[in-house]
Amino acid sequence: MDEKLGKFIDEFGALVQLAQAGSHRQQKGLQLLPALTAHLRTAADGLAVVEEMIPPHRFVDADIVMADLAAQDPAGRLVGIGGGGQRHHQSFSDMVQQSQHFPQFPLAQPDYTNLAVGPDAQRQAVALGLWLFTFGGSPLAVLQRNAEPRSGRQTASLEVMAGSPDAATKFLAEFRVRMENNSVLKGQIISLVMSEYGPSTAGVTFHHRPSLPASDVILPDGLLQKVADHTVGIATHRASLRKHGQHLKRGILLYGRPGTGKTHTVRHLLSQSEGSTAILLSGGSLARIAEAARMARALQPSIVVLEDCDLIAEDRSFGHGPQPLLFEVLDAMDGLDPDADVAFVLTTNRPDMLERALAQRPGRVDLAVEIPLPAHAERVRLLELYGRLVAFTPEALAAAAEQTAGTTASFARELVRRAVVAAALADEPVSDSHLAAAVEDLMADAETLTRSLLGSGSEPAAGPGFPGHGFPGPGVPPGFPGSL
Repeated sequence: MDEKLGKFIDEFGALVQLAQAGSHRQQKGLQLLPALTAHLRTAADGLAVVEEMIPPHRFVDADIVMADLAAQDPAGRLVGIGGGGQRHHQSFSDMVQQSQHFPQFPLAQPDYTNLAVGPDAQRQAVALGLWLFTFGGSPLAVLQRNAEPRSGRQTASLEVMAGSPDAATKFLAEFRVRMENNSVLKGQIISLVMSEYGPSTAGVTFHHRPSLPASDVILPDGLLQKVADHTVGIATHRASLRKHGQHLKRGILLYGRPGTGKTHTVRHLLSQSEGSTAILLSGGSLARIAEAARMARALQPSIVVLEDCDLIAEDRSFGHGPQPLLFEVLDAMDGLDPDADVAFVLTTNRPDMLERALAQRPGRVDLAVEIPLPAHAERVRLLELYGRLVAFTPEALAAAAEQTAGTTASFARELVRRAVVAAALADEPVSDSHLAAAVEDLMADAETLTRSLLGSGSEPAAGPGFPGHGFPGPGVPPGFPGSL
């Protein structure tokens, strides 16, 4: 025999012996099926499994509830299931049935995943683990697993095995009650995000609640208070409204040119809504409006913010039918109970794009407020606000405001920034001359595009019923809410 071939055969034989020894050691460990049978006190391979589906954004809530329920049993324990990648592709019942013929699922350590429970807080949640405990006097086995889109699992789940169907039913009833009444999302500001695997697998992002006093929102006198009263103030009188049979659900539309302060106004509303849940949707995430409405109902008092709704007024790309996504937004608003303490805040740069949809579904929006271009006095206040750390004289600010008629709040902020940058480049203290030069530069004909990008420039064409962006105009169809 060739020496090299003989050496290969010897080494291969040794490798086979090692593999067999490892397999033998694995099979000698505590296996899934006998462990279940011992805990449930009956043959586990003859028991049914009840599955409870959990949306990905509620998985951390499910993890908290499961840990609390299992902790009621001092003898309860959490174990993992080994067996390689196949455990992610098989249901609990499949694993149990296959364990009858080959012991391939030994008990192991649980798998964990890090999940956010706030802007700066995380929780190590059980991504794949088996809870063995007693509930209401009956032994239960609950397999908890996170969504695994790469393995074809679009949602998270609990798979419950019990000695009797009643035990599983009672446990899941308690689980659902706790899920309905407790959530780490309640009182938080979150945005719904999209996933590469589709909306059903997407989660949430937590945000810090902004701190923006009314003094930092420069609008015509009384306008900000009007918006705040309708959005946040009504919630403080919910008991009186409910007592007199009046609805709490409300919708407000903020419209106006880009850069006038719609987003700034929303940030102020969020800063004033401590304790309320805020759900932010924009762009592609507007496709999750139905889910956001359900969350808002469960987590009320709530505010749902839908930014730039005009971008979806004619867009069917995210919808599931022949109508634009905007109609799905309005249908979701209408689907809530009248006494739901939920405020919908819509923002748009083009109210004419929304007129027909709002007219066909009256009552969804009961207040529309134009955030106008700042007048001279407001432009002075904006320059004072953004230049509060700069020693501009009142005369310089008034002159700059006079020369920048028709510009936006974003323009005023950029004006001050350019003055500071110019002074820094010249290695000089910031002065009135730098502000004057910035005004001259930005108002020059060559900067028309820059002004447009800052929200200033010629007025876009107004749609029917919106002359000069007055909302509504004389062309509003009958039945349109009077307060619009």
